[in-house]
Amino acid sequence: MVDRARLLDTFKRLVSIDSLSLGERQMADCLSAAMQKLGMSVKEDGAGVKLGGNAGNLHAFLPGALELPPLLFCCHMDTVTPGIGKKATVHEDGRITSDGSTILGADDLSGVAAILEAIQAMRESGKPHRPIEVLFTVAEEIYCRGIAQFDAAALKSKQCYVLDLTGPVGTAASCAPCILTFEVAIHGKPAHAGFAPEQGVHAIRAASAAISRMELGHVGDRMTVNVGMIDGGSARNIIPQRCVVKGEIRSFDQAQATAQLEEIFACFRDAAAELGASADTEYERVSAAYTVDEAHPSVLRHKAACEKLGLPFSFVPTHGLSDYNALYGHGLRGLVIANAMEKCHSTEEYTTADELERIASLVLELMTSRD
Repeated sequence: MVDRARLLDTFKRLVSIDSLSLGERQMADCLSAAMQKLGMSVKEDGAGVKLGGNAGNLHAFLPGALELPPLLFCCHMDTVTPGIGKKATVHEDGRITSDGSTILGADDLSGVAAILEAIQAMRESGKPHRPIEVLFTVAEEIYCRGIAQFDAAALKSKQCYVLDLTGPVGTAASCAPCILTFEVAIHGKPAHAGFAPEQGVHAIRAASAAISRMELGHVGDRMTVNVGMIDGGSARNIIPQRCVVKGEIRSFDQAQATAQLEEIFACFRDAAAELGASADTEYERVSAAYTVDEAHPSVLRHKAACEKLGLPFSFVPTHGLSDYNALYGHGLRGLVIANAMEKCHSTEEYTTADELERIASLVLELMTSRD
């Protein structure tokens, strides 16, 4: 059985460590020491150097007595802002929050704490278990840049569980979208806005005209489109020569996303041409869409573990990106599972002591399963 008090102490200690994306050094050192203390071999890769950060991904392995294929458990070490000076407060009703000035960091430290507690409880019990792999990644919150640098050939596992989903423990993601990011640079012509505005070509106006023609938000029931950043102009009294627009598309259908991207680029090219400007476009496929096979052994194992622990199992779609997208692309199959975190990416983020205990117990059950 998991030790609830120890689990809460571990979670609070992890929360107190600042670990913004690309600044995970202290967290990586803490987790590396903790896993080595648990008898695991730990390696750190060079992702931090490649990304301009100060720490790499941690890959750990624990041999098992059961002659079964290994399982990989994955979480990310980084948090979003505001995440400096976090402190976890456990309230009388078991709810755990920050002081309201920062995020809590349950995304994804509840999962990290659950994995550490499950391994410790497993070793204390002496219960036989299969080989266990753990991957703690950096820079997940910035489009999973950390795991993109990880050499997946180092993994022994073919099945995995990524702890990085909101909802009651027992929930698992049934599918996730592809994500296309795009950037458009509009090139106009500068002129003095007071003396000769007619001699200029207004790049921001062209960008605005294009955006007004786009479908934003939900586009149908399987896709979202967003323009998130606009930057342009050099001074208040100069017709802007350049404007850069950045956005993204998320869709459960890759072909649909590609078609929508072409429509967006057409909007910018047409709007620019009408005003005498030009548009340069580029995009990146950040992740591929996936759908989970409900008959896969990783799903059946998760369902059986939930049933044994009395947890309600449910499959839900997610519009989010996780490290599983990259692992899926490398041929691993498994699930993204809920890990006791709610209202993530906000100062209202919270977890509960009961849910932390549930996710640690679920991880322990998965690690010791003979299925």
